[in-house]
Amino acid sequence: MSMVNVVDLICIGRGRVENLLEKIFNKKNVRGKEMLKINNIKMPVKHNENDLKNVVCKLYKINKNEIKSFEIAGQAIDARKKNNVVFVYAVNIELENKKKFENIKNIKKFEKQIYSISKIENFSENEKIKRPVVVGSGPAGIFAGLVMAEAGLKPIIIEQGKNVDERKKDVYNFFKTRKLNKYSNVQFGEGGAGTFSDGKLNTNTNNFRMQKIYDELILAGAEKKISYMSKPHIGTDKLIGIMKNIRKKIESLGGEYRFCTKLTKINYENNKLKEIEVEDLENEKKYTVSTNIAVLAIGHSARETFYMLNEQKVQMERKIFSVGVRIEHKQSMINRAQYGKFADKLPSAEYKLNVKTSNGRGVYTFCMCPGGVVVPSASEENRLVVNGMSYSKRNLENANSAILVNVFPDDFEGNSVLAGIEFQRKLEEKAFILGGSDYKAPVQLFGDFLNNKVSKKLGNVKPSYLADYKFADLNQIFPEYINSSLKEGITLMDKKIKGFANYDAILTGVESRSSSPVKIPRNEKFFANIEGIMPCGEGAGYAGGIMSAAVDGVKCAEFVVEYFKDLMSK
Repeated sequence: MSMVNVVDLICIGRGRVENLLEKIFNKKNVRGKEMLKINNIKMPVKHNENDLKNVVCKLYKINKNEIKSFEIAGQAIDARKKNNVVFVYAVNIELENKKKFENIKNIKKFEKQIYSISKIENFSENEKIKRPVVVGSGPAGIFAGLVMAEAGLKPIIIEQGKNVDERKKDVYNFFKTRKLNKYSNVQFGEGGAGTFSDGKLNTNTNNFRMQKIYDELILAGAEKKISYMSKPHIGTDKLIGIMKNIRKKIESLGGEYRFCTKLTKINYENNKLKEIEVEDLENEKKYTVSTNIAVLAIGHSARETFYMLNEQKVQMERKIFSVGVRIEHKQSMINRAQYGKFADKLPSAEYKLNVKTSNGRGVYTFCMCPGGVVVPSASEENRLVVNGMSYSKRNLENANSAILVNVFPDDFEGNSVLAGIEFQRKLEEKAFILGGSDYKAPVQLFGDFLNNKVSKKLGNVKPSYLADYKFADLNQIFPEYINSSLKEGITLMDKKIKGFANYDAILTGVESRSSSPVKIPRNEKFFANIEGIMPCGEGAGYAGGIMSAAVDGVKCAEFVVEYFKDLMSK
């Protein structure tokens, strides 16, 4: 029985349907390998993998000759005791005789999951069946395209930005000259916004598809450790090559990329997608692409596309998102606060903080970049946006993070579903003017922000923003409820990391693109209110970062595969 038929037989809520379908796909797309997992193995700061293996064998009286395979499954740093910081591991081990190690504390028998997708043989276009299209080549679009290509569907991936090599030139030219290319920048282009970030792979989800993402990233050039680190990251310098390698794999499987190609319209009949209209931005040429499915992996900054979809009667709804600033400290201070006497012996420290302020707003850190820089991230003229970026070594002087305040649909003026976008735009316009109207960033010492005065000189922290800066009063950007939330929130965070609310900490505005301000609802077949339009990833409101967006891309691809199987069987 096909997935579509199963859905048609179930008359229950959408959330429960998705849970059931998750189990169906899990059963269909996962192969197993029986292993033992050993948890809670503590190691000193200085050690190597061979030391770890020796400790495991000693603790559980395992003869090395019994081991068929041994791999690290998890690694974290336990810094709760500053005088005794340790690494904590989990390992997967395959043994000749597993039975004698069953029912022992910290050892569990499990089946290691290996993802696969069933292939559609001899897929070809005809009057009824057209190649699927993926709109956007961020994490969601790339992994939707990859899984579809592996299934034999030969997807067309359109991207209004440039390929990653050309995009890199445009991005660094903007950093240097402050000349913006509105279609090729930190937000738009191959790899999506995450390509010029820290490359974090953190996620709160625990989805069997995650291993597929890790495996593909490693095959494309990422280090193997991303699959087991508690807080994995890649770094922008490595991501550029990785994105290119995944593209080559998709193309080798019959997929097709079309860069500098912008979605301008969707055409449908009887509430079913018929074709999309696109514009070749380089040649200023418009044309149509016939397709059964368009996966909208458009990202959180695709504002022109959101407006077009709204005009085309694609249903959308407002959602909660967040805005705020970037805060910078010396990385050495963060290291000492997190690791104590081990500060110089461990990788650059991270943090993740959240507090609730007296006005009821949540304030939290987001996309913390150890040893990184603050980068210009605008995608619209005369509007200024900042983000954080780290290279793989994370060895620069400052730590930076977004400090964000929750904003709610009721905070926006008017009834438009796109009111959140206009709210963001107003903040970005104010930041642009305060910075000098040339993409310099407005900056302020935290102590001066508290006192509502423009900073006159820097303290011990120097701004890392890559396109120059100007002193300004960031209080002028935000409504009072956001200003008061930021002030109280940062002060409360000082109780968790001593020195966080230091007078000299640098604030840079404005961080407004942490997530999408809209959600595009999808039904039990993963379509929007128009059959064939499949919202996907962060821009559609179903993810919040590289990893969760990539997982949603894989999930959407599975629905596309099942849709085409059903279509071809009729």
